Amino acid sequence: MITSRAFAGRRYAVLGLARSGLATSEALIASGAGVTAWDDREEARDEAMALGADIGDPLTIDLTGFAGVVVSPGVPLNRHPIAAHAREAHVSVIGDVELFAEARGELPPHKLVGITGTNGKSTVTALVTHMLESAGIPALMGGNIGLPILARDPLPEGGVYVLELSSYQIDLSHSLACDIAVLTNISPDHLDRYDGFEGYAASKARLFSLQHRDQVAIVATDDGPSKAIASHINHRLYRVSAKDIDPADQARWPALQGPHNAQNAVCAIAVCRVLGLNDDEIERGLATYKSLPHRMEWIGEARGASWYNDSKATNAASAAPALAAFPPAPDQRLHWIAGGQAKGDGLAACRPWFGHVKRAYLIGEAMEGFAEEIGDALPVDRAGTLEQAVARAAAAVQPGDVVLLSPACASFDQYKDYEERGDRFRALVKALGA
Repeated sequence: MITSRAFAGRRYAVLGLARSGLATSEALIASGAGVTAWDDREEARDEAMALGADIGDPLTIDLTGFAGVVVSPGVPLNRHPIAAHAREAHVSVIGDVELFAEARGELPPHKLVGITGTNGKSTVTALVTHMLESAGIPALMGGNIGLPILARDPLPEGGVYVLELSSYQIDLSHSLACDIAVLTNISPDHLDRYDGFEGYAASKARLFSLQHRDQVAIVATDDGPSKAIASHINHRLYRVSAKDIDPADQARWPALQGPHNAQNAVCAIAVCRVLGLNDDEIERGLATYKSLPHRMEWIGEARGASWYNDSKATNAASAAPALAAFPPAPDQRLHWIAGGQAKGDGLAACRPWFGHVKRAYLIGEAMEGFAEEIGDALPVDRAGTLEQAVARAAAAVQPGDVVLLSPACASFDQYKDYEERGDRFRALVKALGA
């Protein structure tokens, strides 16, 4: 695990004892810090006590003198009372990524890459990590993806930490100065946590304000809000665009098809060039990359069709590039499974690509609303459930067709998260013989 003498002799409150909360508690205690931990679940409190933590609810104890209150990124600071309670005690509310930033000074010399954006940040994080490892450079992926960062063993000298950073994690960081900071794109999302879209965009932009003047910013300027952020960066800046990718080059990268992956690739290429990879090393990494689960994940062939799991597309802006990745050739061949718990942005971002779709199979709470939005633009099947949608698509496909789960919705009406939804879809497709 990652520890630091900077934490020794200080006391922290840890609110929430899921995987990252327990990892944080363990790392702090191993560093010589005192920890007062809390979770509503008794079994989680028992685990924290076994690590050596005291048990107490940060909302009810006096926080005066604490070095910080460590919360999960899922805690809504704009609504949760811990924010005001900590502020009254003049204590910062932080996350595990901030603790990692504070521990960096004792780690072997390394580089830190931070990647944020509404869509694509997971893929860019995994792609950069893969490209570095393919070139023989020690790399570790963390943040909003993979294992909690403090639970990982430190990299040797010359290693690169590659962190996916949600806006929530940036909000909980105060000293996270990334050697390379990346913005993939911005579109409306998580607006329940911010004062409108401007507040959400400002959270993303804050990653660059934490950098030092000799550090590097990389911004994909394919959308207006990202361009605006780039225009206010006054240190080393590289502007990139999906248009910089030659389609002939992209055709050599099997897991990076579609316009959204052109943007992902150009961001990753820019990072790796700054880190010193040569053209051959970059090409090898792009050509051998495998898709992350639930992100345009190719499951296999069944009933003569190719089946893709894009369950991570929880809004229309992230589903649209998936639709764009399968143009008619020459006839519509795309069967699109969409729906779930709508986020309020509808299907406007997907509308330009309706012409790619042979039939839409609608599921979940959004089913009727999506059917009304689509209207007569393309054939609609009100399947209702994921199981029924898969069955109907399997009965309708012809050789060469594509079936795509790209819901443009959250999963919470039927599944606990997008991963459970994607896992269920994968199992259903495997049962068809994929």
